[in-house]
Amino acid sequence: MPRPPRQRPRARRSAQRARAPQDGSYKHLFSHPEMVEGLLRDFVQEDWLALIDFSTLEKQGGSYVTDDLREREDDIIWRVRVAGEWLYVYLLIEFQSQIDPWMAVRIMVYTGLLYQDLIKSGAVAAGQRLPPVFPLVLYNGSGRWTAARDIAELIVPLPTALARYRPQQRYHLIDEGRIGEETLEQATSVAAELVRLETLAAEGPEALRPILSRLGARLQGPRYASLRRALTVWFARVLLRRLLPGENLPQLHDLGEVETMLSEHVDEWTQKWKREGLREGERKGKREGKLEGEQTGKLEGKTDALKRLLRIRFGDLPPWAQSRIDAATLGQLDTWLDGIFQAATLDALLGGQPPQSRPPAS
Repeated sequence: MPRPPRQRPRARRSAQRARAPQDGSYKHLFSHPEMVEGLLRDFVQEDWLALIDFSTLEKQGGSYVTDDLREREDDIIWRVRVAGEWLYVYLLIEFQSQIDPWMAVRIMVYTGLLYQDLIKSGAVAAGQRLPPVFPLVLYNGSGRWTAARDIAELIVPLPTALARYRPQQRYHLIDEGRIGEETLEQATSVAAELVRLETLAAEGPEALRPILSRLGARLQGPRYASLRRALTVWFARVLLRRLLPGENLPQLHDLGEVETMLSEHVDEWTQKWKREGLREGERKGKREGKLEGEQTGKLEGKTDALKRLLRIRFGDLPPWAQSRIDAATLGQLDTWLDGIFQAATLDALLGGQPPQSRPPAS
């Protein structure tokens, strides 16, 4: 009897529901060819882009099903002609605050599944070559991206004779928070305006108004109706909620409404945003102060305990020993406390008495 499809764990489903508004807003944005073209033109900057015919951009089905029936919902796939041949652009958007150290593995697996789907669907026939894939990771987390960018970096180096069997695949990373100022100043696309909105959000609502005004003027007419709507949804569901958590926001249907709302409420919301920032700063200061106090307390307690035990074991402590103990870290104090009953002498435990300075020659 065949086994029924395996269900996703409840925790995973809950996490996906929690991420849905943000993930869905970004996926909707990058389901527009203008966004993908702008992302490639402004932030990839490689020679082969000159060979792309952007008029051929076609969005592909983005959720393939693996053999264990788990769908991937975080990928966006486009194809475009490069020098007359199809290139598949595999875009993954990462929202995680923690870096995924296995991103290169994910990219390799996703690429293999894409090829598998192309073969099963008949898009690539036996005897034909598979199309090239350009994996692109768009990351908007606060920390610097530190994960390996090539699968080969995650595999133990092999002797020369076996090195040929080690897989190699690299992905291109766009780390929004680390885009150079010169690159961003020269960027002109709608995708670049999105990056500016995210990077300037930390400066408060007032900093966003000029960008919204530019977008409103730029995206006029029926051709851009869907993209305007996608930007409006993203702004309301992602950026404003990030700026103003807990604020009762009105329903927004167009970029013009967003700009009007900011104009009407910018002073009020800027003050609230600043107060929230101050409160968070105070909370952070208290947390750090508490931790620092706990560390200081532990250090003083272990210092006193060590000195007391050493006096019982070896008698009065010479000045050099007291100075060494007072300058020790928690880790060093723990080491000395653990070894206090094994050491034969004070010198042996603390590392030896420093040499005495030699008196000047008469």
